[in-house]
Amino acid sequence: MLSVDRLRALCAVAEHGSIGAAARALHVTPSGVSQQLGKFEREVGVELLVPAGRGVQLTDAGRLLARRGQEVISLLAQAESEVVSLDRDVVGDLRIGSFSSAGRVVVPTAVATLRRRHPQLRVSFFAGETEDLIPAIVRRELDLAVVDSWVTMPLHLPEDAVHTLVHRDSADVALSRDHPLASRDHVDLDEIADMPWTTWKKGAVYHTWLVQTLRNRGVEPDIRYEVPEFAAQLEFVAHGLAAALVPRLARVWVPDNVAIVPVRPTLEREIYALRRADNDRPTVRAGIEALTEAFAGIDA
Repeated sequence: MLSVDRLRALCAVAEHGSIGAAARALHVTPSGVSQQLGKFEREVGVELLVPAGRGVQLTDAGRLLARRGQEVISLLAQAESEVVSLDRDVVGDLRIGSFSSAGRVVVPTAVATLRRRHPQLRVSFFAGETEDLIPAIVRRELDLAVVDSWVTMPLHLPEDAVHTLVHRDSADVALSRDHPLASRDHVDLDEIADMPWTTWKKGAVYHTWLVQTLRNRGVEPDIRYEVPEFAAQLEFVAHGLAAALVPRLARVWVPDNVAIVPVRPTLEREIYALRRADNDRPTVRAGIEALTEAFAGIDA
């Protein structure tokens, strides 16, 4: 019978490309991974890995076993989740991740609710961006992640992930108070698309989204200030240096010299609680419930 631990080791090497990286992901030593794989090769009687530069490469047999191994590991996790779900007690660990603005505005409320309702539940939190949180869910480093998806740039979700809609948000334009359009009830995106802009650094989701949004209006955006924080972007706006598109969820504080004006057409995003399909434990369900209530609270 094949060892699950050895399957995990092989799958980790297949995913991360080297024994060292696989060891870090599994929180064991490289020699421990090498020993597991050596025993695995002796068990199956075929070579599973071959050297490739500074790393290793899976043989055809190794790729086959890694592919089937992922299926086995997923089935085992699902079975464990189903057994645990038979017990209604919400106990153990819950690892939550979230993008920054939700992590600041909503997640603390949800965690406080979980602590009050489930004293034996240990909640930990990791702040990151959506593009980092999704792989963490896939790698089982997180149980639950709060991620965002702009309607004009939909998020690509892995097949083995399940998402629950917990909130709808939108972005408005921030202009300096002395801008000619600052007193308007709304502005068309065409009216401001050719302004200088401030947004997150190139490669970040917000940067890509802003560029794509303005290009859809036929304008190549003039991004002059790359600032990875909405509060700092608003300071550039306050000095009349640029405009910014700021989600309502991220608007904790607005300088006096900044006007927030709704944009037409509305720029919307959906916020999801994301989990693996094989992780439907009571702890995860409790986390989704608390997050849904916390988001509902900011709308009240």
